[in-house]
Formats: sequence, C-alpha cells, structure tokens
Amino acid sequence: MEEDLSEALNSVSLDQKDSELDSFGLYVVTWNVATAEPPDDVSSLLQLSSPKRPDLYVIGLQEVRAAPLKFVSDLAFDDSWSHLFMNTLAPLGYIKVSSIRMQGLLLLFFSKLDHVPFIRDIQTTYTRTGLYGYWGNKGGVSIRLSFYGHMLCFLNCHLTPHMNYASQRVDEFERILDTQTFDAQNTSCILDHKVVFCFGDLNFRIDDHGMHFIRNCITSQRYNLLWSKDQLTMMKEKENVLQKFEEGRLDFQPTYKFDLNSNDYDTSAKKRKPAWCDRILWRIKPKSSRDDEKVQKKNLVKEQEDEPPLKITQEYYTNKMEYTISDHKPVVGMFGLELKKMHEMPLVQLCAEGEWCADFDAMITYSLLQPFTSSAWDWIGLYEVGFKSFSDYITYTWVKDDQVASNDELFQVYVSKDDLPVRGGECVLCYYSSNLKCIVGISQPFKVHGSTAAVEEGCLPENIDGLDQTVGC
Repeated sequence: MEEDLSEALNSVSLDQKDSELDSFGLYVVTWNVATAEPPDDVSSLLQLSSPKRPDLYVIGLQEVRAAPLKFVSDLAFDDSWSHLFMNTLAPLGYIKVSSIRMQGLLLLFFSKLDHVPFIRDIQTTYTRTGLYGYWGNKGGVSIRLSFYGHMLCFLNCHLTPHMNYASQRVDEFERILDTQTFDAQNTSCILDHKVVFCFGDLNFRIDDHGMHFIRNCITSQRYNLLWSKDQLTMMKEKENVLQKFEEGRLDFQPTYKFDLNSNDYDTSAKKRKPAWCDRILWRIKPKSSRDDEKVQKKNLVKEQEDEPPLKITQEYYTNKMEYTISDHKPVVGMFGLELKKMHEMPLVQLCAEGEWCADFDAMITYSLLQPFTSSAWDWIGLYEVGFKSFSDYITYTWVKDDQVASNDELFQVYVSKDDLPVRGGECVLCYYSSNLKCIVGISQPFKVHGSTAAVEEGCLPENIDGLDQTVGC
C-alpha cells in the first residue's frame, strides 16, 4: 500500500514537472560540401516549407573550400556559405548567434530573435586531428552555450576516411572530447554539458558486405539489412565513448559516395561502396550514480529540485537527395527540446527615448533587471529589423563612455544624429555584454524617421555595405 502511494505521488510529481516544461524545435544539418560553392537555394535543406519552423538552426559543414587566398578572405568577410544561410534565415526572424571555422570545418548557430537574450555563456573551440594534430583538415569545432539556463554543446566533426580506419576514427573522436576545454567551472569539458549534439562526416563505412548486396538493399529500401555491418553501430557495442550517444534509425539511403550532379553512386574506377558517413548523434548527461542507496534516497528530492528536467525527442532523421553539388548528401535531423526555463526575463531592458529622427541626437534608456558584471566594453547597437548577426549593426554606442545620466535604476546613453541612418527605418536596440559575449537585452521595434534636412538639401541616401551614406551634397 505504501509503495503504491509512493508511486502515485511520484507520478503526480512527474506530471506536474512535465506541465511546467516549454517546448522548442532544434534543426540540425550536417553536410560535407566537397569544396563546392553553395547552391542557389537551400529552402528544402532547411525545411522552410514546414508550417512549424524550429526555434534553433545548427548547421555543420565539412570541406568548405579553404584555398589560402579564399580562406583569408572568408575570415575577414564571412564565407559564401555563411552568407547564404544568413541571407535565407534573417528575413524569417533568425540571427546568427555564433560561428566557428577551422579550415574546411564550419559550424553555425542560428536562433529566433526572441530567444537571443537567453542564450548566454557562448564559447567556441576546435581540435585538429589531421597530420598528427598539426593540420586542421580533420578534427572538430564546437559551440557551447547556455539556453534558458541549460548548458548545450554542439560539435561538428570530420574524422579520418577509408574502410580500415574505424578504430582510428573512434580514437580521434575520443581525443576531441577529451581535449576540447572551455573557460567554465562546471562545464569545462564537452561531456560536462547537459546536452551534447555531435554530427558531421564521421566517415564510418559498411563492413563485409559486397557492393552487389549493398546496392540491392538500397534499391529495395531494405536498409535494415545493412545496419549490423555499419561500423559506427558495431563500434557502439564495444566502445564506451560511443555508448553514451544516441542516434535515430538509419531509414534513408547511405549518403556517400555519389557522382557529382547526380543521384548515382560512385561509377569511377574506385567504385567505393555506399556508406552512412554523415551522422547526427546526441547525448543527455546522465545523473551521477551513488553507491550508497540510503544517501540516494535521502537526496532524491533535492537532486530532482537541483537538476531541472530536459527531454529530447527526434522527430525525423533523413537525407536530402535533391542536392547534387557534392559527393555527399546532406543529413538533417529535427529535434524537440522540452525544458524548464531557468531564466524568464532578460538581464537588461532598454528602449529608445522619445521619437528618433536622423536630424537630431537621440537617447537610449536602459535598466538592469538582474545583477550581472558589466564592463567598460559593453555597448548598445542599433540594428535594422531583420538583421543577420551581432556584427550587422548600423551604429553602436559605448554604455560607459557615452552615458549622460544615471540613478540607481535607470541609465541614459547618448547617440549622435550623425550615426543615425539618413533614410530612417524600423530598428531595434541590443545591449551586448563583453563579459558574457552575447546580447542580454533587446528593445521593442521602433521607427527612426529619415532626415528631412537631407531631403530638402537634395542629399540622396545610398546603401553601402548595409550602412546609409549620403551622396550628392
């Protein structure tokens, strides 16, 4: 009787916790693009026709063209792939929150604007595994961050190729997990994070089966006959580091190797066997085990209170056969995240004081809703509605240097009329924290009125690199 009552109470407690969870959509893309330039359209790749769009996009590419001159140019001005994704997603209300590139490896993280003030503690790092760790054509790049108080890490990998190097791939993966560190007390390593997504061209092949059998299985869509000889599946049975990760069912065609501009598997003289090289794995950090059962029972309630719940469900996992510019097909996964928000309000609230016009100096008012360590390097940026990334500002002002008034609750910061867009437009203000390396507050959209003086004087606005300049005066 007592056990039944205990189970009933636990069931009620779990139901109450589930009802407190908020749901978010996460869309993950991995694609070895084989140095190709981007296609004209990535709507299908990003599933933009779906009636319900995700809250977050995470895009991992491998073999982005990294010729010396192009690589230097990409570092200075963003690469063509990043531009394509930003130009596609920005009009839909997403901004690029973070990115990292190591030669051909590129990782991009996009979020809907509403969530941006709750994405904090952003850090990036990388590990080279090519040429004994000295060359970055192989390895891993990662972005870690706090999403509503939950620590997430995203790892994009490109591991060593060829059929006979499965063990070496596992060693490289383990090395990446062990060596990548972050400047954080409780999440200094990848596996310290509450959720880890690992994806990329992991390069695992299909063992034993001959070409004829593999192609027959693909043609008849009997992919399950190949699973037992998939190297990653086999390695998961004996390698502890892989057993920590989950993966959806491989109910889609192997994604490598295709003739370019076709859906035909390799017809070259090498005739490489098809394989699921491109994968998406994930892991939720397990609760720490306790040997002492009494201590475990005593601390059960406290542990449940201390560790806010988080659930992951994979809604689908597939490839995108329509893209033919590479010898790999992209792989995508849609995930549902259910979690309890640990933060309900941003750190900073800010607004445009009064009406803004490009003929007059303007004022920003902001207040701190929660205590945090501000810096002399904190700044407030003025952005057009639909901006692409943190660096896509029209102008910015330093919160300390340009402060004109303050009291215990409110701060006012000055913006010169010379820095306002001459033609005006719909804008937002964003407070950027130098210490947290993220935006911690966003204003409501407001209108900046264009300069009547410029119109009367015959000065025409011309948009150059996203910034308004006046010509003809």
